[in-house]
Amino acid sequence: MRFMILVKATADSEAGVMPSEQLLTEMGRFNEELVNAGLMEAGEGLHPSSKGARVRFSGKNRKVIDGPFTETKELIAGFWIWKCASLQEAIDWVKRCPNPMMEDSEIEIRQIFDAEDFGEALTPELREQEDRLRAKVAGQSKAR
Repeated sequence: MRFMILVKATADSEAGVMPSEQLLTEMGRFNEELVNAGLMEAGEGLHPSSKGARVRFSGKNRKVIDGPFTETKELIAGFWIWKCASLQEAIDWVKRCPNPMMEDSEIEIRQIFDAEDFGEALTPELREQEDRLRAKVAGQSKAR
């Protein structure tokens, strides 16, 4: 199973306060443990929402909304993608994580859909397309 681990934003992260050298060192150690355990597929921090945008969909219409966004508690400051045997394993790893912020913070864990989760709606043709696109993305990543 794959999981997206979402580091929730705080007022400081939204203000652009950068992590200390100590926190970067601790997170680097934790990331190394994840890689050595064969769990980590990706992980990145995100710039504050003031440097981002949202696109709102309404039928065929699209509306661009520039950041910053007001509900800090609903924003994401960073993420990982891990491959774990279960939700409990992902929880156990998150509990080992250094506090990613210099204040109280929260990390959300969400399972990523696998092809099998879509049942018959994912036809053989759609599955072939998905496999082809994943292979192409993997090839592009290696080429960089």
